[in-house]
Amino acid sequence: MAAPEYITGIDIGTTKIGVIIAEVSEDTQPKIVGVGTAPSEGLRKGVVVNLEKTVQSIETALDLAEQMSGIKVDEVYVGIAGDHIRSYNGRGVVAVAGPDNEVTEDDVRRVIDAARAVVMPMDREIIHIIPQEFIVDDQRFRAY
Repeated sequence: MAAPEYITGIDIGTTKIGVIIAEVSEDTQPKIVGVGTAPSEGLRKGVVVNLEKTVQSIETALDLAEQMSGIKVDEVYVGIAGDHIRSYNGRGVVAVAGPDNEVTEDDVRRVIDAARAVVMPMDREIIHIIPQEFIVDDQRFRAY
C-alpha cells in the first residue's frame, strides 16, 4: 500500500486564519485529518498591515492543524481574496523558429514570459499567471 498523500490549504481572512489538512488517495474522498484556526492579527480589510503579526497568526493556525494531524506540512495552497486582488489578461507573441516550425516547450515558456511583461503600478505585483489559450496559425488551443 502506498504512503498516504496530504494536501494543506490556508485561508487568510480578515477575521481569522484557517488551515485544513486532508489525506487524499485516488480511490476515496479526501479525509480531513487536521484543522487549525487563529484570530487574524495584522490584517485590515484583507490587506496586510503588520507582516510579523500576520505570520504569527498563520503559524499558530498551521501548528494547531499539524498537531491534530500528526503531519509536518511543507507545501500549502493559499486562498487570498479582497478588493486588492485584480485580474489582468495579458498577451504574448513570439516567433517559432525551431526545426520544422514545431512548437517546443521553450516556445511556450517564451510566450508566457512575453505575456508577463506588462507595466504594473508600483503598488502592484504579479502573484500568479494562468495561461488560458494559445493561438498557432490562427488555430486556437485552450491551455487547460
